Amino acid sequence: MAGNSFGRLFRITTWGESHGPALGVTIDGCPPRIPLGEADIQADLDRRRPGRRYTTTRQEPDRVEILSGVFEGLTTGTPISLMIRNQDVRSRDYSNLAELYRPGHADRTYEQKYGIRDWRGGGRASARETAARVAAGAVARKFLELYDVRVKAYTLALGDVHCRRCDLDEVERNPFYCPDPDSALAMAEHVQQVHRAGDSLGGIVETRVSNCPPGLGEPVFDKLDARLAYALMSIGAVKGVEIGAGFAAAALRGSTNNDPLTPDGYAGNNAGGILGGLSSGMDIVVRVAVKPIPSIAIAQQTIDREGRPATIEIHGRHDIAAIPRIVPVCEAMVLLVLADFMLHPQPGRPAPK
Repeated sequence: MAGNSFGRLFRITTWGESHGPALGVTIDGCPPRIPLGEADIQADLDRRRPGRRYTTTRQEPDRVEILSGVFEGLTTGTPISLMIRNQDVRSRDYSNLAELYRPGHADRTYEQKYGIRDWRGGGRASARETAARVAAGAVARKFLELYDVRVKAYTLALGDVHCRRCDLDEVERNPFYCPDPDSALAMAEHVQQVHRAGDSLGGIVETRVSNCPPGLGEPVFDKLDARLAYALMSIGAVKGVEIGAGFAAAALRGSTNNDPLTPDGYAGNNAGGILGGLSSGMDIVVRVAVKPIPSIAIAQQTIDREGRPATIEIHGRHDIAAIPRIVPVCEAMVLLVLADFMLHPQPGRPAPK
């Protein structure tokens, strides 16, 4: 099955299924002598793992094991292999779905392509695959810390509840990774209401990169913003990406949208930190639109594998929204893109700390 690898110089390959014995990732191209231990990776995995408040009740500790590429607490420059064992698998919950296609899922498209599908939670199409991405992103973070590049993702909207202010100090203080504490409380109430109705929610996640050096990216077809969009759109629940002013720029005039240049730098950041496909040195700002979780308890129209009409209600352990667990996934994909570009030769780039 092609399409399981990402990156050119900092390259990852994820493997495993939602209901298999384990999943994981192999990272090739990570430079040597970077301090790395399981605790560095676990911190990010704990932010994504299931079983927390307002998420699926599936209880997975998501403990990472480093199998290769690290010696005496330092990366060796050889492939790093990470494994996360599945421990709370209940495939029987999906047995009634073996002959039915779930609306909004990849069940039918996978079977049309391969002639077979793993109906136990979706196999490779499951959001569980993203645990491997987060583990890889944690390694990329350790590399980028050498250059003091910082990446932070957070929730701007959950359903129709939008943040009214953005205080990044608040992000880790609530279960939605929301930078507005008042909006976080409203999100909690909204999730409970939607859960009682048997429905689900989408939302908006923003990722901000600070202290990114200028010049990351390659013209013309390998622009930094193109690679970021590609990376983020590879996340199953993401249906749209915008950078800087994004779609709002369509309603602006050039005199407003342009970021004036001053002796001290740019006077605005409608470009979202990227001009001509290259980082400008300003904060990189990228947002994604996240669709509602397709597994809902409300009756939906579908067909079975023979093409006969059917009705389906999906019960079991499911998130009400991909938010908040998708937040560290977005962060990871941005980290991986930046780590890859940081390995490209760049005249004038400062040496790592």
